[in-house]
Amino acid sequence: MRERQKGELNWERLDNTANLFPVIATEEMTNVFRISVTLQEEIDPDILQKALIKVLPWFDSMNVRMRTGVFWYYFETNRRGAPLVTEEKDFPCRFLEPRSNRNYLFRVTYYGSRINLEVFHALADGLGGLVFLKELTYQYLRLRYPQLCEKVGDRLSGDTTLNTEDSYLKNYRKSQPRGYQSVPAVHLCGEHLAKGELGVLHGYLSVSQLKGVARQQGYSINEYLLGVYTYSLYKEYLHGAISQKPLVICIPVNLRPFFESLTTRNFFAMVSASFLPQKEEYSLEEVMEITVNSLRRQITKENLEKLFSYNVSNQKNLVLRAVPLLLKKLVMKHVYRVSARATTTTMTNIGSVEVEKAYQPYVKRFHAMISMSKGQNIKGTICSYGDELVFTFTSDLRDVSIQRRFFSTLAKEGIAVTIESNGVYYE
Repeated sequence: MRERQKGELNWERLDNTANLFPVIATEEMTNVFRISVTLQEEIDPDILQKALIKVLPWFDSMNVRMRTGVFWYYFETNRRGAPLVTEEKDFPCRFLEPRSNRNYLFRVTYYGSRINLEVFHALADGLGGLVFLKELTYQYLRLRYPQLCEKVGDRLSGDTTLNTEDSYLKNYRKSQPRGYQSVPAVHLCGEHLAKGELGVLHGYLSVSQLKGVARQQGYSINEYLLGVYTYSLYKEYLHGAISQKPLVICIPVNLRPFFESLTTRNFFAMVSASFLPQKEEYSLEEVMEITVNSLRRQITKENLEKLFSYNVSNQKNLVLRAVPLLLKKLVMKHVYRVSARATTTTMTNIGSVEVEKAYQPYVKRFHAMISMSKGQNIKGTICSYGDELVFTFTSDLRDVSIQRRFFSTLAKEGIAVTIESNGVYYE
């Protein structure tokens, strides 16, 4: 957004990926993700509210409401006060109703020493959300500990970007063939938790231990965890049997390093790691090699460019642009349902979180988690801080055999694991 004049309402189109989320969002498929920071002391809600009020005006990407146009949804500057900070009393990543949240598309809650930021995906991806959460945390700590202002000043971090460009449009290339496939994949079935419940399992791992084991086998940490996840699905859901459908793990790839972007809006592409069991009893090493190789072939700048350029070409099509939003929604829902058949689960990595040196003594750890989507009843999210990596499973299935196999496999590989749950499985 351009610089606002006092009292002026700015508007901006949703980015290419964001256009889908308001079309498919429901109370069961919320398209809300969470990033949390845990501090060393319990949260003071009054100070957190003051911090939010002070930080929000800086972030044009968050300080908006969503409106419905004739042809597309769009964002408009939200002139209402900041949303109210509340204590967490419900399950994470639940549906975000703007009308009960001062028309904002994010919420801030706290529990004990943890600050939770939950974001409707139309606003930003995980990295965009993380930028906002870090600045909110920094401001909270400066208000809580005024001596910090003497060290760093009462300002935004020098590493914080306020860029809100649509990097999809900026990096779009014409005449790109369709990049996505819709071959049906294995979908997990089973007894569901009660409506509205979401099971959460955190696994705390050592980054240095993981890196040592992964490198010894020729993989990055992300590739190694992907292989173990696929193996866990194969053993616990397919029970080591031959399958006519592949296990397909969707991997969101941050596009910023490939295209030198600093945007706080969505800028990622989805690639898929696939494993099709065509014989009895694959070993962990075999599953890992097949899955990782299928992923590596896709993560090139050329292929990623093809993937998002195909989507942008539809947005730029003059004929399609003239179609009313009501009809666009019907088409987009159909396309989404078809594409959803091709994915078993999602594993996303927020990456290694860095905190400014002055604030490090106050910060303990970070978590991240994502909500369920059509055909996907379990998902995995990774984030790390310092030498601690947290692998978080979210699921609406009662059975936890896949999660159990995942963490026990890591333990057998010599990696120490500590597990924490939100308690839903023990009720």
